[in-house]
Amino acid sequence: MRDTTAKRHELAAWLIQRLWYPRVYLIVGTFFVAAAVGGFWGTWKNLCAGDACPSIAQVKTWQPEQTSKLFSADGQLIGELGFERRTPVSIHAIPAYVPEAVVSIEDKRFYKHGGFDPLGIARAVVGKLSGHYMGGGSTITQQLARNIYDQQLPASVRTGWAGYVRKLKEVQVALELERAYTKDQILEAYINQIYMGRAGYGFQSAARYYLGKNLADVNPAEAALLAAILNVPAVYDPFVHPENALRRRNLVLTKMAQQGYLTKAEAAHWKEEPLPTQEQSPEAGTKAPYFVEWVRQILDSRFGDEIYRNGLRVYTTLNVKMQAAAEAAMKKGWAAIEADPNFDHPKYADFDTVKSFPGGTPYLQGAFIALDPATGQVKALIGGRNFDQSKFDRVRLAQRQAGSSFKPFVYTAAIASGIPASHIIIDGPVVLPQVSGQDWRPANFENEFKGPMTLREGLYTSTNMIAIKLGWNEVGIQTVIQTARHMGIQTPLRPYPSTTIGAAEVIPLQMAEAYSAFPTLGTKVRPFPILRVEDRDGHVLWEPQPERTQVLDSLVSRIMVSMMQDVITQPKGTGHYAVRVLDGLPDAVPAAGKTGTTNDGTNVWFDGFTPNLLAVVWFGMDNPVPIFKLGKGRRQATGGGLAAPVWGDFMKQVYYGSAATVGPESTDTTGVLPIPSPWPIPSGLDAVLVDRKTGKLASRWCPTEDQYVEYYLPGTEPTEFCDRSSGRIRIPR
Repeated sequence: MRDTTAKRHELAAWLIQRLWYPRVYLIVGTFFVAAAVGGFWGTWKNLCAGDACPSIAQVKTWQPEQTSKLFSADGQLIGELGFERRTPVSIHAIPAYVPEAVVSIEDKRFYKHGGFDPLGIARAVVGKLSGHYMGGGSTITQQLARNIYDQQLPASVRTGWAGYVRKLKEVQVALELERAYTKDQILEAYINQIYMGRAGYGFQSAARYYLGKNLADVNPAEAALLAAILNVPAVYDPFVHPENALRRRNLVLTKMAQQGYLTKAEAAHWKEEPLPTQEQSPEAGTKAPYFVEWVRQILDSRFGDEIYRNGLRVYTTLNVKMQAAAEAAMKKGWAAIEADPNFDHPKYADFDTVKSFPGGTPYLQGAFIALDPATGQVKALIGGRNFDQSKFDRVRLAQRQAGSSFKPFVYTAAIASGIPASHIIIDGPVVLPQVSGQDWRPANFENEFKGPMTLREGLYTSTNMIAIKLGWNEVGIQTVIQTARHMGIQTPLRPYPSTTIGAAEVIPLQMAEAYSAFPTLGTKVRPFPILRVEDRDGHVLWEPQPERTQVLDSLVSRIMVSMMQDVITQPKGTGHYAVRVLDGLPDAVPAAGKTGTTNDGTNVWFDGFTPNLLAVVWFGMDNPVPIFKLGKGRRQATGGGLAAPVWGDFMKQVYYGSAATVGPESTDTTGVLPIPSPWPIPSGLDAVLVDRKTGKLASRWCPTEDQYVEYYLPGTEPTEFCDRSSGRIRIPR
C-alpha cells in the first residue's frame, strides 16, 4: 500500500515537472508579454494625446518661418528680416540633382519607407559598433518632423528620459507627415528649412551665401556641396574647412553614382569642380544697413513679430544707384578730410579690426540723406561709416549744431513778414546781453565787417551779423523759431540771439524735411522709406501715402530758392567754389542750398536741392570737437570746403552717371534722374531791377554792373531810385 502511494506521488511529481511548470511559465510569460505590448501600445497611442505633438491638421497647415524680404524701389533685394533667414523654393523649380543629392547622402531608401526605416537604424547601429560610418538612422521625414516639433519643444525636454520619449514622438510625427504629404512635398519642405550654418536656413539661402547664385542655377557639384554642408555645417563649411567639404562633397557624388542619379564618368567629372573660395554677401542688411534698420524699426512697431516669421515683401523707396553714388561720394569726402594736414584725430583705418564701439566712435563720422522733395521718398541714406561698429544712425538720431544751415529759416521769416531780399542791413559789430549777464559779441567767419549789405548778399556770403540783426532786431526770435518749427524742426530752439546763426542742435532728417519746402515752393513732406508691404501671397497690407503740409506761401519760397541759388552761383557764395568749380554740377542743372559751419569747425553741413532731389550732408566727430586742429596759420573746417563737394559729387553722379566724377575709367554716363527744368516764376511775384549796394530801384546814377533783378512780394518793392553820384535821390525821366 505504502509503495503504491509512493509511486503515485512520484508520478504526480513527474507530471508536474514535465507538464505543469512549462505551462505556468508559458502562461505567465505570455501574460507579461501581452501586458508589456499592451502597455507600450497604450503609451504609443497616448504619446501624442492632446497637444503633445503637432496634430495632423497642424502638419498639413504647417509652414516654416520665412524672413521678410526688403526690396529697393526697382525690385532689388537689399535685406532680410527674420529670426531665421530662409527663402523657400519649389522643388519643381530647381534641378533634379538637388533633391537627388540630398536623398543619396541622407536617406537612400526615402522613396521606399513610410517615414520610419528599421533597416536604416540597423545599418546605423552596425556602423557604430564596427567603427565604420554607414549612414544615419533618422530618415529625411524624421529630420523634418524633428524640426517641426522643435519649434514647439522646450529645450528642457530634449535630453535624458524625456529625450527618448521625444524620439518616439518624432517617429509618430514622421508617420503623420507621410500620411499628410507626398514624398516631393516632404522633400521640398526639408530642403527649404534645413539649417545651413552661416547661410541661414534652406538651400536657396545657402546657394546665395556659399555659391553666389540662386538654387535654380547650381550644377551637380554645387548641389552635392550643399548636400554635404547640411550634415554638420560647422564641419563642412567650405570657407572654414575646405578639406572636409571637398571630401564630403565627393562622397555625395559617389553616392549619386551608386544610386543611378549620375554615371561614374559624370561623378568623376564633377569631382574636378573647384570649391568656392570667397563667401558671398548673405544680403541681409548689406545694402544701406542704416536704411534697412530704419525700415525694420517701422515695421516692428506696426507688425510686431510678423515681420520676422511670415515672409512679408517690403518695397522700399531706396534707389540702389543713388545709394551707391552717396556711398562713393561720402567715402571720397572722408578720405579727403583725413588726408588734410590739419586733421589731427585717429583715422578710420586704425580701427578696422574693432567689432563695435559701446559709445561714440573715435574717428571722423558723417551722415547723408537724399530724398524726393515732392513725395518724401528717401532715395539714399548713410547713418555712419560702419554699421557693425556703430549702429547709431546719425541721420535720424544725431543732434548737432546747425550752424549757418539754420539761417534760411531766419530769412524765410523775414521774407514772409514783408521784408524784401533787397533790404539793407549794416554788417557791423553788435553787442547783445546774455542770460548769464555777460555780453555776447559775435563775429563773422572772416573776422571783418563789410558795411551795408542786402539780405540776399548776407545769405549767400553767410554773414553772421546780417542774420543776427535780421532775426533778433527786425523779425523777432519767436517768429524765427515758429517758422523753423512750422517747417519741421522739432528739437529745442531757445529764444537766444545765437539761435539765429545755428547755435541750436538739429537732426539731419528734420533738416531734410524742413528744406523740402523750398524746392516744392511751399510744401514740406515727411521723409519716409517704405512704398508698400505685401504678405507672402502678394496681398497689400500697408501702403503709406506721402504726408505733405503747406507751410510756406509759394511766392515766399520762390524768393528763398532764388536767394539760395546764389549760394552756388555767385562767385562769393559759400557753396560756389566747392560745388560749381571743384566738384560741382554743370550749369544745366538748377540747384540751390546752404552751407553750415559751427564754432571752430566742429560741424560742417551742406543742405542742397534741385527741383526733383534734395540731399543733406554732415561731417563731424561723435564727440563734438573741431574737425581740424586749430592754430595760427591753420584753416578751419567749413561746410563749403568739406560738405559741399560731397553734395556736388553725388548730384553729378545722379544726373550724369559715375563717369562725371570717377573719370574715364568709368563708362557709366547715364544719370539716374532726368535734368529738371528750372523753377517757374509764380504769377504775382514782381521782378524789379534794383541796385545791389543800396537795395533801391536801379537808375542811371548807379553803376550798371551793380544792377540785378530782384523778386518781391506785391507791395514790398522799393519806391526810391538809387543815386550814388551825389548822395541824393533822383527820379529819372
